[in-house]
Amino acid sequence: MTRTPFQLVSSLALAGSLLACTGNDATPIGDGATTSGAGGVAAAGSGGSSIGANQGTDAGPVLSIGGGNHGDGGDESGGPVCATVTSAATLEPVYLAFAFDVSGSMGKGDHPWHDASLKWDPVVAATRGFLEDQASTGLLASLTAFPSPDEDDRCEASTYATPDVAMVELPSSSFGDALAAIRKDDWRGGTPTRVAVQGVLDYIRGFRVEHPGHYALVLVTDGYPQGCDDDGIDAVQEVVRDAASEVPTYVIGVKNPPLVDSDGNAAPDTVSNLARVADAGGTDSAFIIDTGDPDKTLADFRSAIDEIRGVALACNVDVPKAPDGRVFEKDQVVVGYESGAAQTQLVYDESCTADGAWHYDDVAAPSQVVLCPATCSAVQSGFEATLQVGFTCEPVINLPR
Repeated sequence: MTRTPFQLVSSLALAGSLLACTGNDATPIGDGATTSGAGGVAAAGSGGSSIGANQGTDAGPVLSIGGGNHGDGGDESGGPVCATVTSAATLEPVYLAFAFDVSGSMGKGDHPWHDASLKWDPVVAATRGFLEDQASTGLLASLTAFPSPDEDDRCEASTYATPDVAMVELPSSSFGDALAAIRKDDWRGGTPTRVAVQGVLDYIRGFRVEHPGHYALVLVTDGYPQGCDDDGIDAVQEVVRDAASEVPTYVIGVKNPPLVDSDGNAAPDTVSNLARVADAGGTDSAFIIDTGDPDKTLADFRSAIDEIRGVALACNVDVPKAPDGRVFEKDQVVVGYESGAAQTQLVYDESCTADGAWHYDDVAAPSQVVLCPATCSAVQSGFEATLQVGFTCEPVINLPR
């Protein structure tokens, strides 16, 4: 199924007459008046605030918010939109490419800390939970397992350029089926991280030619790179650093459980150096997951991957330039979105606890409108949605002074 890029629409160029709210002399578009051109605003007369249906425009959505005239103070929401203009921008589909470590250290049982019930099972459960979760709607994902079961091609990047599960819209049960099949096979040896990452990046580069969007690599591993020539941590850093500007790399490191063997040897640290990979990949720090308590491992892993989802689905739009004759007032802005025939007015809430919430990136000096995670997911889940930003004549947001 081909996805249409999501459309964000912001007020950037005035459609129709430019209106300035100066004293009581300005006349907003009101009483059902309409505009034509690239976009427009229709005030709802004496009605309440709502995102209105398209009416009277020959292109672009119509934002219908507020009521009454500026001269009489408008309605309780702070008056009508004085002027708005629309300009299309693109909120790209988000693609997550998972590189998933299935080496024997995840559960072979050759050491006490290679216990599948403590590592493989909770990690796979959390991964499946994410990939099969309705909350992941709007994302697409692929899965590449490493190392290869074939020792002859284990250290070739081309081996990992074809994923076990090709890019698919979430939620999907395909990943659970693939991971279950892997679990039935003999455990694999080595951790060829560099070639696995290189192969996944090669897959992304080829796939995105016909599928533009925002891509990220998610590396899930429990060990140091090993088993191939030139597969040290420095080599992995170099690969992800070269791609970071276009494809950031998120790292989830799965620690060994705090156990000792019959000789009194403790489980080795095999994940500390993964912080260097995340930093080189442009995501600052790795998510390091403790093991030993399966329930906690599952919860921590799920939390990490949910955080990645939240970052990947960030919906930020530059604050549009105020129409000519207006000065941007941060408390005189309204935001809504339209998906199909449904129009939704959003609510300013810095805590993101309200339904349909948005906030500024910096309330002291706003430069972007930021949709809260749940709102962002709602917009992303619509295959095509428009975000509308309008300027009111009077304050409609209570901001800290």
